Amino acid sequence: MSATEKETTVKVRKGSFFEENSKSILFIAGAIVVLAGIYIWYQNVYLKDRAQEAAAQMFRAEQYLGIDSLADKAIKGEGGYPGLEKIAEEYNNTKSANLANLYLGGIYLRKGEYKKAVDALNKYSSTGSPVADPLALGLLGDAYSELKDYKQAASYYQKAADKNAKFTSPMFLKKLGLVQEAQKDYKAAAEAYTKIKTQYPESQEAQMIDAYIARAEAKTK
Repeated sequence: MSATEKETTVKVRKGSFFEENSKSILFIAGAIVVLAGIYIWYQNVYLKDRAQEAAAQMFRAEQYLGIDSLADKAIKGEGGYPGLEKIAEEYNNTKSANLANLYLGGIYLRKGEYKKAVDALNKYSSTGSPVADPLALGLLGDAYSELKDYKQAASYYQKAADKNAKFTSPMFLKKLGLVQEAQKDYKAAAEAYTKIKTQYPESQEAQMIDAYIARAEAKTK
């Protein structure tokens, strides 16, 4: 077969493929357009409506936050209002559901249900918030600390402190130092305490941090 014949054969095969499969190709193209439309609707209409509904549903549960005697109502709901558990489960992909997981983590910690706190807080997704994000990490540190998993606790306290939040970083650095002392890593504990003194000298934690530094350094000798 000559080069010209080969070239002709290729052209014929290419042409016949598109001719024979034109309906399939058009179907695929149409399906892509439909899927794109569904995605836009899902993002701009469905999720938006769900987000508004979730925010409205969470109003009552938020009123119970911080009141220990009403913790169960915040979790399970009351009357026609769902609790945080149901909001977190049924309105996933919304900001309210994400926040509900953070709330749940805090409530479970206060109730002494540390494994439930870990489960809830691990479902929280970072939002870029300078308050909520370090708090979620720090609460995970608290939960693991209560479970005496000091390695995990130290990891989350470090992550929380690294967020460089003026009001929370010194607190989590101090907790980091305490769990490092519990692990007998006194050098690391002294370093955590020293960061409070040097980086956050105006913080409440800095006022008595010299005693913690001295204690940790004494144990390194």
